[in-house]
Amino acid sequence: MPERIGVYPGSFDPPTLGHLDLMKRACRLFDKVIVAVANNTEKHNLFTYEERVEMIQELTTDLDAIEVRPFKGLIIDLVREVDAIALIRGLRAVSDFENEMTMAATNMKMLSTCDTISFMPSEQYMFISSRLVKEIVQLGGDVTPFVPPMVVTRLMDRLGKS
Repeated sequence: MPERIGVYPGSFDPPTLGHLDLMKRACRLFDKVIVAVANNTEKHNLFTYEERVEMIQELTTDLDAIEVRPFKGLIIDLVREVDAIALIRGLRAVSDFENEMTMAATNMKMLSTCDTISFMPSEQYMFISSRLVKEIVQLGGDVTPFVPPMVVTRLMDRLGKS
């Protein structure tokens, strides 16, 4: 039986507990989950491409099914390259649905053998987003309920907070 590979793409700037929740849950469905860290030069990321890859590698050392891989360009090209059967996406709220549906339909048009599987986050992570985490830190708030301790430290260092 061929290996079931799923690809979980994102910018992960920074990785949150919600991202890790989805990764762990995806590992129950797939033999291998490739966490594809996007290098979108049009986005103004807080962490570099290399730092985001490094953080996810460090955070997933206990998950044997996870492979962290940087990527540029179309995610569907990576899906084709690794012979994945599905893209993995998080679906936090109704507001995410339209964008995710559009992307899934477009990806399916480009590669008909690739499905998109959307996970709803566990309840405690339902409203966490990387953007919100960065905003909370910049305004002096506590993000320990939303990101792993290593990410809290890196956020504080990067933003000059104590």
